[in-house]
Amino acid sequence: MATASVGFKSREEHRKKQELEEARKAGLAPAEIDEEGKVINPHIPQYMSSAPWYLNAEKPSLKHQRNWKSDPNYTKSWYDRGVRTFKADKYRKGACENCGAMTHSTKLCIERPRKIGAKWTNKHISPDEKIESFKLDYDGKRDRWNGYDMNQYARVIERYEARDEARRKFLKEQQLKKLEEKSKKQRVDEDCSDVDDEEEDALKLDEAKVDESKQMDFAKVEKRVRTTGGGSTGTVRNLRIREDTAKYLLNLDVNSAYYDPKTRSMREDPLPNADPYEKFYSGDNQYRMTGQALDFKKLNVHAWESFEKGQAEISMQAAPSQAELLFKNYKAAKEKLKKQMKETILEKYGNAASEEEIPRELLLGQSEREVEYDRCGRVIKGMESSVPKSKYEEDVYINNHTSVWGSWWKDHQWGYKCCQQTIKNSYCTGVAGIEAAKETADLMKTNIERKTNSYETSGTVTEKRLATWGSETQEGLVLDQNKLAEALKKEDERKREEKDERKRKYNVQWNDQVTPEEMEAYRMKRMHQDDPMKNLLH
Repeated sequence: MATASVGFKSREEHRKKQELEEARKAGLAPAEIDEEGKVINPHIPQYMSSAPWYLNAEKPSLKHQRNWKSDPNYTKSWYDRGVRTFKADKYRKGACENCGAMTHSTKLCIERPRKIGAKWTNKHISPDEKIESFKLDYDGKRDRWNGYDMNQYARVIERYEARDEARRKFLKEQQLKKLEEKSKKQRVDEDCSDVDDEEEDALKLDEAKVDESKQMDFAKVEKRVRTTGGGSTGTVRNLRIREDTAKYLLNLDVNSAYYDPKTRSMREDPLPNADPYEKFYSGDNQYRMTGQALDFKKLNVHAWESFEKGQAEISMQAAPSQAELLFKNYKAAKEKLKKQMKETILEKYGNAASEEEIPRELLLGQSEREVEYDRCGRVIKGMESSVPKSKYEEDVYINNHTSVWGSWWKDHQWGYKCCQQTIKNSYCTGVAGIEAAKETADLMKTNIERKTNSYETSGTVTEKRLATWGSETQEGLVLDQNKLAEALKKEDERKREEKDERKRKYNVQWNDQVTPEEMEAYRMKRMHQDDPMKNLLH
């Protein structure tokens, strides 16, 4: 939609306008006011606040966004159904020939056709109907309930309720009559009854009346009708027993269990100090942590954990039967694994709680065998008890070793004591290996000392200049400076071609003859690997 044409604005005016809009959005400047004196929200987009060009809007306004075709004085109205206005005494010219009303023709008359019409009899002239003409808006034409009278349906409901109430009273009277007849028969049979018995019978009759009234109230069906205040059509049976105390009235202490009115739940016990055998209600958690509720909770937890671990096919909502079957399989596999692990542990370490006899040598080294020793510790009488051994292999030597791994320690390393080797599972070299290791260490020390002395005695090192690749610089070699400068330029071009192959020509002429100046330029331009500034040159 094209907006209203605006005159030319300079860059400065446009900038000031944008700054003003930003200040209005930030709240630093007052908001814009339309022609009706109302404030315009500065956060409204421009395509909504700007009026179309054909409205010729001179002032800022949001009038173009409102329904300007609607009539403010419009009220929804409907014709009076079945209202009559004037009733004539005799037939009038142009009226209906059947009933005599002026508001419709004979063809459109809805009354029963008379044998002789009102035009000829001048009797029983029907009154004229009330004819109204009014305009309906868009919503009024499409309103299905326009002209509907709620009181008309309410009268129908009242009639049905009055009929139900009369039937209920009649049934109640019939039941009371039966009770009175029954009590009279009992009085006739008991000729010698006292006044106390009569009073007791009267009390029983009153109690029966009260119980009957309570039962009638309990079975009462209340009807709800859709009204403007809410609700829907349906029936509601009063199922609440008045003797039951609501859970939020069991303990009126503010610091007691919390009652959520929205969900009608009280998770904690409202009376934790009361006798558990006398309590009727112990909180909602009592039902959630017992019975099938706990099994359902475990099933939900298993489904969640399985979904997090990547088993997307498990879903309690989409496939509850499948989830329950998988949970059963999971429990069976878990029990099987637990049983297998228990058997493995018992097989490995034994069971101290079993009735199996434990070897005597394992019972704290005590036995009933009598052994007699002399002063030197030799056995004189009896036999020594066997010493229990470890399940691990002991005194087992491999690869010709005479000691076990870990019997020697040096320089934070474990090794064999017999050959002083720090490599596990190596072959034993014995005393010869120890001597060879010592000689190797002494020789290394000697070489380090000799190299240190040579560095101290050596003088300054002179650098040899190479004129060609792999050859030393000839003594008295003189290089032409002009040729050397040209060689340096060629070397730079060659390196640029190496970086970007697109600059290389198609036909390349190769020359294997190298001049001393070119070799010197290559030597000057090449990168030295041991140069600390090599990363900054190129």
